[in-house]
Amino acid sequence: MPVKIPDNLPAVRTLAEENIFTITEMRSKRQDIRPLRIAILNLMPNKEATETQLLRLIGNTPLQVEVTLLHTASYIGTNTEKTHLDSFYKTFDEAKNELFDGFIITGAPVEKMDFAEVSYWNELVDIISWADKNVFSTLYICWAAQAGLFHHYGVGKRELPIKMFGVFPHKVLDKTNPLLRGFDDTFYIPVSRHTTIDERSVLCSQDLTILARSDESGIGLIVSSDGRRVFATGHSEYDAYTLDGEYRRDAAKGLPIEVPKHYYLNDDPTEPPLVTWRSHAHLLFANWLNYFVYQETPYDLNELVTNVENYHGMFI
Repeated sequence: MPVKIPDNLPAVRTLAEENIFTITEMRSKRQDIRPLRIAILNLMPNKEATETQLLRLIGNTPLQVEVTLLHTASYIGTNTEKTHLDSFYKTFDEAKNELFDGFIITGAPVEKMDFAEVSYWNELVDIISWADKNVFSTLYICWAAQAGLFHHYGVGKRELPIKMFGVFPHKVLDKTNPLLRGFDDTFYIPVSRHTTIDERSVLCSQDLTILARSDESGIGLIVSSDGRRVFATGHSEYDAYTLDGEYRRDAAKGLPIEVPKHYYLNDDPTEPPLVTWRSHAHLLFANWLNYFVYQETPYDLNELVTNVENYHGMFI
């Protein structure tokens, strides 16, 4: 949360240069506060596990957040009980007339397929297009990041010869961006994917900035110039044993799977995992909620419809 200080305190400029977020007395008096409305489109098979992972991170801030869970109507998996979906989820059709401060779209185990081959692709395109007008900032995770980059910017993907699997160190490339405030120069992100995005296409886009990159696993974080689209190619939300479960599941099926890198103690799967990403995961979601949503979204969400096309944000 921001520190409230007198309007003309000399420390204001120094703190701003050090990326310490402050708020002046004048602005604080004019600020209205209400719960943030966050929607989560959960595309993962085990929806309950993903809910817990994301809500753990969203809930670890002083901000009050009201969450709406969404699932696709054009495809309903069999890994989550229908009663759970009926009790706690809405379809896009049931929520499309609502407005949200923030939106999270999860990954999905469909990355080897062409986008158009995914059974709910047309519905997802409608949802992504809707988000641009009805949501202030959208966080795309893993496959959703690939889908969002393809839809918005034509960034393609390619299949990797070997699954990118493990917990990889990423270097911060833009220390001034609010999304990375408080980050160490190098931080870790769990990665589990068979494909990767076309980095040259990202570099050619004038609207996209690469915030973090790994020498081993490639781009980790991308943000649009206005901060309204954030693309996270890994899984910072993963629990300690998520990669372990994936590894043992595939090994038991006889699938070609390597031991996840930089994950187990001494890279030995008989040893427990080393959790090296948790603190930065919490910081990533806290920064997104605070700087990209809470500090920027209008108090009256109805203003989104009329003002969002003229919004330029604080990130340009």
